[in-house]
Amino acid sequence: MEALLFVLAATALLGSPGPGIAALIVAGRTLGLAGGLRLYAGMQVGLALAAGLSAAGLASLLAAAPVLRLALTVVSVGYLVWLAWSVATAPPEGEVGGGTSASLTFAGGFVLGAANPKAYLAFVSLFGSFVVASPRWDAPVKWALCVAVMIVVDIAWLALGVVLGRVKLGVKGQRAMNWAMGGAILAAAGMAAVG
Repeated sequence: MEALLFVLAATALLGSPGPGIAALIVAGRTLGLAGGLRLYAGMQVGLALAAGLSAAGLASLLAAAPVLRLALTVVSVGYLVWLAWSVATAPPEGEVGGGTSASLTFAGGFVLGAANPKAYLAFVSLFGSFVVASPRWDAPVKWALCVAVMIVVDIAWLALGVVLGRVKLGVKGQRAMNWAMGGAILAAAGMAAVG
C-alpha cells in the first residue's frame, strides 16, 4: 500500500507542469516523436542522476551549500531562458531559418534534468515521506519507482506535444504558439529562479 501511495505522490510531483514538461511538449510539437526522444532521453538520465543523488542523501548538500544550489539554479535558468528564446523565435513551418532543434538535444535535456533544484527538492520530499521497503532496499526501490514514473509521465507529455504538432495552424497561429510556448518556458525559468 505504501508503494502505491509513493507512486501516486511521485506521479503528482514529477508529472506536474514545469520547465521540463514544457520543453517536452515543444520537442514533440516541433520535432515529432523520433526527434523529441533526444531531449526526453537526456532528461531521463539527468533526472535519474538527481534522484540517485537524492536517494543517497547527497541532495542535503543543496541545503547546506547555498553556493551549490545557486550554481545549479543559474545553469538551469540560463538553459531555460535560451530555450525559451529559441522556441519563441523559431520560424513557422515552411519558412527558412533556424529552429528549435538545436536547443532540444540530449545534452540540453540532461542539463534540464540534472541541474534543476526543484527536482532535488521533489525527490528529497518523496524519499523522506515514505517507507516502501526494508531499510537496506528502501532508497534503491524508491529510486527505481521514481525513474519508472518519470519514464511514463514524460513520454506522455512528449506524446501530447506530438499531437499538438499535428494541429495545422497558419503562419500567424504557429508564431503565436511559438511565443506562447516560449513564454511558458520563460515563466518556468522565473519560478525556478525565485524558488
